[in-house]
Amino acid sequence: MKDENTPVRVGEVRPNQMLYTYGVGSIVELPNISVLVMGLGSWDASKLRTIHESRLLRAVKNKLSDSVERLVSLPRKSDDDATNPLAESFSTVGAPVAVFPRWLRCISCGVLADVDSGLFKLIKDVFHPDRIRFEHVNCSQGAKRSVVVPSRFLVACPSGHLDDFPWIDFVHGSNVCEAPSLKLKDSGLSGQTTDVWVECACGKSRQMSQAFDTEDGGVLPKCTGRHPHLINRKDDCNEQSRAMLLGASNSWFPDIISIFSIPTSTDRLKQIVDKNWDNLADPESMATLTILRKSWVKNALMPELKEFTDEELWEAIEAKKSQAPDEAPDQQVDDLKIPEWKVFSNPEHAPESDDLKLSREPVPSEFGQFFEKVTLGYRLREVTALIGFTRIEAPGESLGGAELDFPQNGLLTSGDPEWVPAGEVKGEGIFLQFREDTIQSWTKDREVRKREHELLMTSIEWRKVRKLEPYNIGFPGARYVLLHSFSHAFMRELALECGYAAASMRERIYSAYPDEEGGPMAGVLIYTAASDSEGTLGGLVSLGKTETLGRLMRQALDKMKFCSSDPLCAEHEVRPDGKTLHGSACHACLFAPETSCERGNRLLDRGYLVETLDHKGMEFFTT
Repeated sequence: MKDENTPVRVGEVRPNQMLYTYGVGSIVELPNISVLVMGLGSWDASKLRTIHESRLLRAVKNKLSDSVERLVSLPRKSDDDATNPLAESFSTVGAPVAVFPRWLRCISCGVLADVDSGLFKLIKDVFHPDRIRFEHVNCSQGAKRSVVVPSRFLVACPSGHLDDFPWIDFVHGSNVCEAPSLKLKDSGLSGQTTDVWVECACGKSRQMSQAFDTEDGGVLPKCTGRHPHLINRKDDCNEQSRAMLLGASNSWFPDIISIFSIPTSTDRLKQIVDKNWDNLADPESMATLTILRKSWVKNALMPELKEFTDEELWEAIEAKKSQAPDEAPDQQVDDLKIPEWKVFSNPEHAPESDDLKLSREPVPSEFGQFFEKVTLGYRLREVTALIGFTRIEAPGESLGGAELDFPQNGLLTSGDPEWVPAGEVKGEGIFLQFREDTIQSWTKDREVRKREHELLMTSIEWRKVRKLEPYNIGFPGARYVLLHSFSHAFMRELALECGYAAASMRERIYSAYPDEEGGPMAGVLIYTAASDSEGTLGGLVSLGKTETLGRLMRQALDKMKFCSSDPLCAEHEVRPDGKTLHGSACHACLFAPETSCERGNRLLDRGYLVETLDHKGMEFFTT
């Protein structure tokens, strides 16, 4: 925790949570306090490990700035930390945080005040971080331990700004109070904003529900433009502040880029050099390399180097230095999915490495008219980088290599970043390639095109509501909706069969029309994405065997014919107001966990898969 004194360890989260849930600029709710994860300028990245993935680094540079020099692994608790709560690394390695919101409330007397008011005292507990809390000094109720909790109201805006709720201005309006003294009171047990009000010792009071009245734009002031995670950063902002509750799911959305590691050579030594090039490019002589190589092997930084001699390693490094940039064309394309598609759709020619091992499996005979190839990924490595975040609205749509983001994006640091947080997971997966001729024939069907037009119109309206120009781009077409819907149906069935948690699995959709870059593409990859041992034990890839795969696909499609929410789900129409971007789909049939879906459960329609109670004639699977 950031403080003028010695840093205090206040809790822990898993590394991958800092990419998807508790990244830079997000609020972490702990048992007794809540904290804000600070910007990269407050981190000590010198002790954090570099993740080597040149293709992802280049994508981050294109998106953020050429100043980004490396991808940095998120902090992990070492073995020494686990046995010694006073370990030095607790104060030097970790995600720095600050108390936020800064307005706190005593649960005994209801006093509401800023953390710097002098009314509250921080109680530290080095050996039990979960017990760290604030207590009210000299509480009027005379309680022995007057526990203080964070205020549960904040203000934010779509430009990524966040601030404490303007309590004093909210209560007094245009009036001036010389010595404001506030209390937050509840009139009932429901906790609804209509039962909560704030009052001042001067006699002024106001109901909290008025702060959430969107029809009255004058209740809350304009956005302050604050980025509290960047300490003193304050921008000019003309947006209207919006009240939100502490812990609201729309207070922070990650903006991430992820890729699969694709080796560029079948030669193992060349693969090692490519993977560790940031370190291997430094030695200027073989004598220096010999010394460094011994250190790398001894400290288990690059233990694989012991398989080769110094001369072999030096020769590979010199060959890498002399390599022309255009010798690896797949590494230069803008669309990150194209190199992956080429590998997954041609597993026979895919180079094998520690990060990739593929094998082709026959397509189940009953689905031969729909699928062309099945590829089993026995080893996969996904690397993900956090490049920003948004508030209020989730990040914009992505169409192939064209990122269609919201105009405003939360900042990771005040200046140009020199590094960004990244994570890597190793797992397994099943890749299914659809038959191109069958898909092209299906997309020409009149009912399919009618539904596609409805989705296109609502997609345009959806972008208009969010002021995302141009409005007529971002909709990937019926092909993508089909692939995405099948992916969710298949992923749900796999989760039931393989025993992994649904949130431990993810999808990656490869969709492009013949006239698009890298096209045509029509494939789905379902893979495990857990950072621990779950999802890497072969339970998923074993379900890709022909004799099992056919049964699972048949069961998945059968379940899509009826939903427990039918007929409401089947009759759900694509809304022209742009509020929803899906057809017949809901939590009971097609929706997946947020971290599993690459589109936020948008662009789904089980009517594109099979006949439903309300839609017939546009289904892809006709058997």
